[in-house]
Amino acid sequence: MKIQNDKNTILVRRTSKHPFHIVDPSPWPFVTSMGALFTTLGLVGYMHCYTEGFRLLCLGLLTIVLSASFWWRDVVREATFEGHHTSYVRKGLKMGMVLFILSEIMLFFAFFWAFFHSSLNPVYQIGCVWPPKGIQVPDPWGIPLLNTFVLVTSGAYVNWAQYSILAGYRRQAINGLALTIILAIWFTFLQGFEYVTAPFNISDGIYGSVFYMTTGLHGFHVIIGTLFLIVCLYRLVQHHFTKTHHVGFECAAWYWHFVDIVWIFVYFFVYWWSSRAA
Repeated sequence: MKIQNDKNTILVRRTSKHPFHIVDPSPWPFVTSMGALFTTLGLVGYMHCYTEGFRLLCLGLLTIVLSASFWWRDVVREATFEGHHTSYVRKGLKMGMVLFILSEIMLFFAFFWAFFHSSLNPVYQIGCVWPPKGIQVPDPWGIPLLNTFVLVTSGAYVNWAQYSILAGYRRQAINGLALTIILAIWFTFLQGFEYVTAPFNISDGIYGSVFYMTTGLHGFHVIIGTLFLIVCLYRLVQHHFTKTHHVGFECAAWYWHFVDIVWIFVYFFVYWWSSRAA
């Protein structure tokens, strides 16, 4: 079987009778699970003011970041240099990414459920109105609208990059992906500025909790997506992607479009609709 990339042709000798890739024994699943355990225990300990809770939390997060980096490095090596990612393997990876995005949709669904539960039937403790009395809702025509324009534009640029890869225009793909990353960083900066200048905080009742948890969760996904795109840009520069082999970039593009769509709902309901009800 021949695996064609932009630098050379890699010849892979297949000794198995099936098209799937049986990975070699790896320590990273175990190390990642231990990092998740340390993170959970450290976070709980930190919230309960235990002395070593913060250190355990930092150790868990560092373990997760390092093990994930080494794990994905191995996957990239298997796909790019060893040629193990056949069409069946790529199909499985895409299906896994689709299922992951569906699980993320369910996560955001829970936060939107909390928002609608509180806003459509406000209780007497908050004055039976939404937003609660005393809460100054952010202006939806300011930073939120600008962030919407920034994120939607970034989605257009990532599409440009993807179609450029399919057409074989490598330079245009690099430019489109670089512009996407710049806009993603700009979005995160504007979101942080909004948090700093907001007239309320997360402890200001149900509105503050729902607002910061929903927008903060989305902001965290934007940061993860930005890192995903930065890795794809590095791989694109290193000639890892071709017209037929670019599953990593496809998954990153799908994830970024998911972030775009979620933000549309966040803007429409959390910002615009709440301001109309104020």
